[in-house]
Amino acid sequence: MNRKVLVPIPSFDFDPTEVAIPWQILKNNGIEVVFATPNAKLAQCDLIMLNGRGLGPFASTLIANNDAKNAFEKLMNDRNFQTPISWDQIVDFKFDALLLPGGHAQGVKEYLESKILQVVVSDFFEKDLPVAAICHGVVLAARSKDKQGNSVLKDKKTTGLLKTQELLAWFITYPWMKNYYRTYKMTVEDEVKSFLKSPKQFILGPVPLLRDSAENLKPGFVVEDGNYISARWPGDAHAFAQALVDKLIP
Repeated sequence: MNRKVLVPIPSFDFDPTEVAIPWQILKNNGIEVVFATPNAKLAQCDLIMLNGRGLGPFASTLIANNDAKNAFEKLMNDRNFQTPISWDQIVDFKFDALLLPGGHAQGVKEYLESKILQVVVSDFFEKDLPVAAICHGVVLAARSKDKQGNSVLKDKKTTGLLKTQELLAWFITYPWMKNYYRTYKMTVEDEVKSFLKSPKQFILGPVPLLRDSAENLKPGFVVEDGNYISARWPGDAHAFAQALVDKLIP
């Protein structure tokens, strides 16, 4: 049975690692990945996360690593990536799972604030289909409401971009990048916690120092609660994607 995963992304500024690595892992497992953009036009990632331009001495630590760059180069030639559907066409298709990547530059706001996508997310939760959210993608999930008007994450355990991660990246690059690392005044962790029944449902995990890889998933951290999967940053991307594969191919 051919499994199909929906990956909605904004027109600009999605994180290349959080899209390309999961795409590669899903595809390698025979799972089709369908992309959706606001207007069915080819999307552009946050190029700073590929070239490090402007990040100064911290560029090598903050940008996508070689595994992610190689995966992204292959993604650019993928037919489904080149010909996405539009957000308002999503309802016309049947999908087996939803994957919500992140990104922190200002272009992701159209994605995080999209009422269309919030309805889509709510529908996946209502149908109890697998939903995987990483980094800022968890914000989109948290903002999505169920029929009672509560966040779909209200009763879920979750993780997301840690406050310490977000503020550190912002602090060390602020002198020349200003608020490049601050999508909103409120951090991801604080906003997501505000939607939960208890802040204790937000799981920090181990200190995120190393990135995982195809050969070593151990550094990656993932929180699973039923069919909901969450992760914190690009360094969790391999373990995150593998957790979704395991939901689709038991």
